[in-house]
Amino acid sequence: MIESPAIVPRELPRKLGLATGIAVVVGVMIGSGIFRVPSPIAGAAGNLIGIALVWVLGGIVALFGALSIAELAAMYPAAGGPYVYLREAYGRPLAFLFGWMWLLTTPISWAAQSLLFAEYLSFFAPMSEAAQHTVAAILILLVAVANCRSVKLGAVIQNLSTGAKVLTLIGLSMAIFAFAPGGDANPLRSEPMGAANWPGIGIGLIGALWAYDGWENLTTLSGEVKNPQRNLPLALVGGVLVAMVVYLSINAAYLRALPLAQLAASKSVAADAAAAVLGRGGASLVGALVMLSVFGTLNGSILSSPRVFFAMAEDGLFFRIVGRVHPKYETPYIAIGFSVALAVIYVLLRDFMQLAEGYVLGVWPFLALCVIGLFILRRRRPDFPRTYRALGYPVVPALFVLATFMVVANALCAQFWSTIASLLITLVGVPLYWAWTAWQRRAGRSPTATPRDRAGG
Repeated sequence: MIESPAIVPRELPRKLGLATGIAVVVGVMIGSGIFRVPSPIAGAAGNLIGIALVWVLGGIVALFGALSIAELAAMYPAAGGPYVYLREAYGRPLAFLFGWMWLLTTPISWAAQSLLFAEYLSFFAPMSEAAQHTVAAILILLVAVANCRSVKLGAVIQNLSTGAKVLTLIGLSMAIFAFAPGGDANPLRSEPMGAANWPGIGIGLIGALWAYDGWENLTTLSGEVKNPQRNLPLALVGGVLVAMVVYLSINAAYLRALPLAQLAASKSVAADAAAAVLGRGGASLVGALVMLSVFGTLNGSILSSPRVFFAMAEDGLFFRIVGRVHPKYETPYIAIGFSVALAVIYVLLRDFMQLAEGYVLGVWPFLALCVIGLFILRRRRPDFPRTYRALGYPVVPALFVLATFMVVANALCAQFWSTIASLLITLVGVPLYWAWTAWQRRAGRSPTATPRDRAGG
């Protein structure tokens, strides 16, 4: 049965304000990374100067990316974010390739986050591995139902979980500094500052950029943000700055609690740091904090990521049904359900480490291409309305592109085969694009970009 446009609206209403925009940026960025990557970063950087440089440089790269892509977000405030920017700058094939990469990584990310939540829940309520997988699948379904029911409900959950997460992390940092031993027992007194170990810093940046990843998720919600020309740039830049402050604070607390060698060797750095200063109760607090953090990231991802598939369907580059908007709840419920189904399959079939290894270096090269597209669109469409212009243009965008490709090149040297495999998997999208468009032509449905997106929302 074909539903009429009058019954199933094509537009997603603008219901999200500035506070929710910042909450999405911060909530998605601050997930499990801050509880996992400080140890390998400490091992790679090797000294206090190196660790500080990794986290500061990683934050600057993310900030430069947000400052640059904010101009594109204000120009094209439509669902899909990077998919739209790539389509406008380069054309449909590269935009489809981004969508293919997003399709591969998004459900894997959700599955990994939900399994990590279930693992930490088992500390408080012991359960078998099979039960953990079941809990993880149920968590994804419950969060998805909330976001299908109402974008405002998803926004309320995001605002509350992000606020609680930030306050708890800052509170943990302050507690560690307040109760950690002083004098000669202070681990920082025995650690040499050292000199910058640039090869190690380059390796550490791979982990730092993983921790700083997620700010771009807000741009996929651009079609639902109120006053997008003002709120999108403010939320992107403000959210990245908040995450930087939190990351620098908690890493300083880790170093205050643990000697550098112990920090580098730790498998659960936040729990070890809290236990060293606050005892067993501190470790339990961290377990609850990890669950809260992962829950907020999962909700933010489910709230935002499916909008890419919705935009692709609107363009005819994905199944048309995925572009449906619920007639009552005004949410892209098919796009959310499609992503959730894949994530649940991953949860039931694979464990956390397999999923983490499958979450390959994919999104950052596309973000660099988006920023290169900013230069292209400045030249190709000089008269296009730009209520926000990238601060520091052209230096800031150029530095972001350079830094991103340097990190990718470093990953290619340090992890050659896994990086090559990631690139090849992404490139599988090229023949898929031509096959899809050929199938659409044979079916008499020549895909074209929607007037709504061409007009920038």
